[in-house]
Amino acid sequence: MAAGAAPVASVDKADVSATVTGLRSTKGQVLACLTTRPDAFPDCAKDPHAFTRIVRAGANLRINFGAVPDGRYAIALVHDENGNGKLDKRLMIPREGFGFSRDAPVRMGPPSFAEAAFPVGGEDAHVSIRMRYIL
Repeated sequence: MAAGAAPVASVDKADVSATVTGLRSTKGQVLACLTTRPDAFPDCAKDPHAFTRIVRAGANLRINFGAVPDGRYAIALVHDENGNGKLDKRLMIPREGFGFSRDAPVRMGPPSFAEAAFPVGGEDAHVSIRMRYIL
């Protein structure tokens, strides 16, 4: 270590993955976002450190986010059936599928971060997320 250099703190990490169930078709792609920030959930655009993935829709879909630092995370998914990179809506009602970690309830809008959050620490974390469709 160089003179005057501070020791580097080690950051514990664990792999995070999600199995997606209930896709109504294999068209398009699934947009996935993993964040630790309540203010950036469910749209990770506000979190430059979010882990995002885009994967082709398929019958047996597993999304790997890789190794992430220990913490409290939430996942939001969109089944982007037409491949335009966003959740399409009609009169504010989603026309494409969506899903959240912990099968967080959807009422008059997306669930809160607290309802979808799960801990990551020490061991790898795997969650199952069920897609939901309104239209």
